[in-house]
Amino acid sequence: MSDGPRKPTRIETTAKRRQQILEAAIMCFLETGYHQTGVRDIANRAGVSLGNLYNHFPGKHDVLVEIAALERAELVPFIDGLGQPRAAMTLLENFVKAYAKYLAVPENVILGLEITSEAIRKPDIARLFLDNRNALVTALVKVLRRGTDAGDMRGDLVPEETAQMIVELIEGSAYRSVLDNVPMRQLRGSLLDFILAAVRPD
Repeated sequence: MSDGPRKPTRIETTAKRRQQILEAAIMCFLETGYHQTGVRDIANRAGVSLGNLYNHFPGKHDVLVEIAALERAELVPFIDGLGQPRAAMTLLENFVKAYAKYLAVPENVILGLEITSEAIRKPDIARLFLDNRNALVTALVKVLRRGTDAGDMRGDLVPEETAQMIVELIEGSAYRSVLDNVPMRQLRGSLLDFILAAVRPD
C-alpha cells in the first residue's frame, strides 16, 4: 500500500528555492541590467520575501558568484570535447561550431556583457569568470599544440595567443550578432572559414 508521494526533504526544498531566486535574478539582469536591479526586484520576481532571499543570497554580488559556477558547468562540454582523441583540426572545427551555437542565444551574450561590466569594478568577480575562460582557453591550447606537433597546423603558431584570439573572435562575433541583430548562423560559416584558414599550414 502506497503512503502517497514522497515529501521533498529540507535540502531539496532549499535547493529548489535557491534555483528559483537565481533564475529570477538572471531574468531581472537581462531585462533591466545588473545595476538597475535591486534585491527587492529579484525577490518580487521570485515570489519570495526579502528575508527569504537573504537566507540564500546575502546580496547581488553573491548571485554573480553563483552564476560563475553555472557558467563553469556550461563550459564543461566544450572543454571535454576539446580533450577527445581526434584530429586537432576536427576538434577545432567542432569547437568553433559548438561555441558559436552556444553564443547564438542572445541571452547568453547579454548576460555576459552585464557580468563583464561588473567584473571590471570587482576583482573577485573578474577572477571567477577569468578562471572559467582560462579553463576553456587551456583546453584549446592543448589542441593547437597537438596540431602543430602533427604538422596539421602552422608551425609558427603561438598556441596561447592563438587560443585567446579564437575565443575572442567567436565572442566578438556573438556581440556583433546581438548589436546588429544579425543571426549568428549567418556569421558562423565565415567565422569558421577564417579561423581554419588562419591555422592551416601554408
